[in-house]
Amino acid sequence: MLAFATALFTARYLTLDPEVFLDQQRAVYLAHRAPLALHVGGGVLAVLLGPWQFLPRLRERRPGLHRLTGRLYLLAVLATGTGGLLLAPHGLVGPIAPIGFTALALLLLISSALAWRSARRRDLVRHRAWATRSYALILAAATLRIWLPVMDLAGVPFDQAYAAVGWTCWLINLVVAEHLIGRFPRPAAAPPVG
Repeated sequence: MLAFATALFTARYLTLDPEVFLDQQRAVYLAHRAPLALHVGGGVLAVLLGPWQFLPRLRERRPGLHRLTGRLYLLAVLATGTGGLLLAPHGLVGPIAPIGFTALALLLLISSALAWRSARRRDLVRHRAWATRSYALILAAATLRIWLPVMDLAGVPFDQAYAAVGWTCWLINLVVAEHLIGRFPRPAAAPPVG
């Protein structure tokens, strides 16, 4: 539900209406509308498509739909990651937050590419792990929107909060993803030969 709420909240940026932009970023977004549209459009689509990829019944009963949805997710990730890489150098609270957001975009693109590669090789254990990491990184959109208000309520000045959120919005998600991956059932080992 958090993913869908985030997608709906963030989709308003696609109007490119300056009134919906964060005050501190309005000038940057107005100067970089195309990367913003790529980043937000791809992110919204990836956030919405991701949860369906983790439904076992869908994978088992409709593998073709799982593959199609996965390809659409990868295209969405490519758009949001590319837009993010183009926007990050112009981000607030440089260089701390821009470096964090650049790392997020790079890791998202890499983990998604590795998920795709392992699926192509039919290495489903690695595919599931990399797909989990990829979606954890996409969900940085949601955790960012949780952390900023929480830090504001805690009295943390905006610049400090934003610098921290540039990292915490995805690092914590990856820690949770690694915990989940560690709980995945492992395939049975092949019996010894001879």
